[in-house]
Amino acid sequence: MKKQSSHKYLITGGYGFIGSALIRELITNNNNTIINIDKLGYASNKNAIGSVRGNKNYHFYKGDICNDKIISNALKKHSPDFIIHLAAETHVDRSIDDPSGFVVSNILGTYNLLNSSLAYWRTLRKKQREKFKLVLVSTDEVFGSLKLKDKKSTENSLYKPNSPYSASKASADHLGRAWFRTYKLPIITTNTCNNYGPWQFPEKLIPLTILKCIQNKKIPVYGNGKQIRDWIYVDDHIRGLLKVITKGKIGDTYNIGSNNELRNIDVVKSICSILDEVYPKKKGKYSELIQYVSDRPGHDTRYAIDNNKITKLGWKPKYFWKESLKRTVIWYINIHVTQHIVVLLYKSGKIRE
Repeated sequence: MKKQSSHKYLITGGYGFIGSALIRELITNNNNTIINIDKLGYASNKNAIGSVRGNKNYHFYKGDICNDKIISNALKKHSPDFIIHLAAETHVDRSIDDPSGFVVSNILGTYNLLNSSLAYWRTLRKKQREKFKLVLVSTDEVFGSLKLKDKKSTENSLYKPNSPYSASKASADHLGRAWFRTYKLPIITTNTCNNYGPWQFPEKLIPLTILKCIQNKKIPVYGNGKQIRDWIYVDDHIRGLLKVITKGKIGDTYNIGSNNELRNIDVVKSICSILDEVYPKKKGKYSELIQYVSDRPGHDTRYAIDNNKITKLGWKPKYFWKESLKRTVIWYINIHVTQHIVVLLYKSGKIRE
C-alpha cells in the first residue's frame, strides 16, 4: 500500500460545524498535523472532533483571529503547509440584530490572518513557499439574490450582498483578492452553498426543524417558505476544499455547490416526512407543527451556484439529498435521545458528578 504523504494544516474555526468535519477527515491520514485556532464561541463544539483531541498530531489554540499574536505564534511554531480559513460569524439573523460582531470577526479577523500569513510566507524557504496555500472559505450569499429564471452564479458573477453577514464575507473575499494581487500571497477562495449534516448548531434551518419536531414545538418558517437554496452535505464540501488545495489554481475562485436547489418549505416538509417514518409522533404528523412567521428583512429569494469549474478538477458531489438528509435526521434523534437518557439518570441519582 502506498504511504500517504503528510501535510500540516492550520485551520481557523476548527470547532465549528464545517471546521470539525474537516478535522475529522484530515485525521484519517495519521501523518497529517492539524493546528486548530478557535475562540470557542457559542457555536463551537469540542465534542465534534471526538477522539482527535487525544491525537499527538493535533494542536489546539484557544483564541480569536482578531488577535494577530495567536496566529503568528502558531505559524512560527508549527510551520503549516496550508491554512484553511473557516472562522466566521455566519448566521444572517444574528447579523441583522447586531452587525458589529460580523464586521469584527469576518473583516478584521480575515485582515489579521492575511497579514500574519503574508509575514510567515515571506520567511519560508523556496520549496515550502511554492507549496504553501491559503484557502478562504466564503459563501454563495455574496452574489446576492437571483430570480427564478436567472442563471446560476458563476465565479465571475458580480458581488451583490444584501445582508450584514454576506456584506462582511464579501469584504473578506475582496481583501483576499487584494493580498493575492498586491503581495502575491498564494490564496484560493471558495464559495459554498448551504451546508448540512451532523454537528451543525441548531440555529440553522435543518437542525432547528429537527429539534423542534422532536420537542413537539412549532416550526417557524419565514414568509411563504418559497425561498430557494442550494444544499450540500458537509462531507462533500470538505472533499471540495481538499481538491482545491491539491488541484486548484492560485488566485482563482471555486464554487462548491451540489446542484440541489430546494425551497425552504420543501426542506422542512421532507424532514417532517422522515421523522414520521423513523420517529413517529403519538398523534398526528410533524408537518402540523409548521407555523409561518413574518419574513426577515431583506430575505433573498434564491441562491444557486454553478459548480462546473470545480468539477473540471475531478470533484463532484457524491451524497444524495434524501439519503444524507435522513442520515442527518437520525443523527440528531440519537443525540437528543442519548442526552435525554443522561438527564433522567442524573436526576434519578444514578449518575453523580
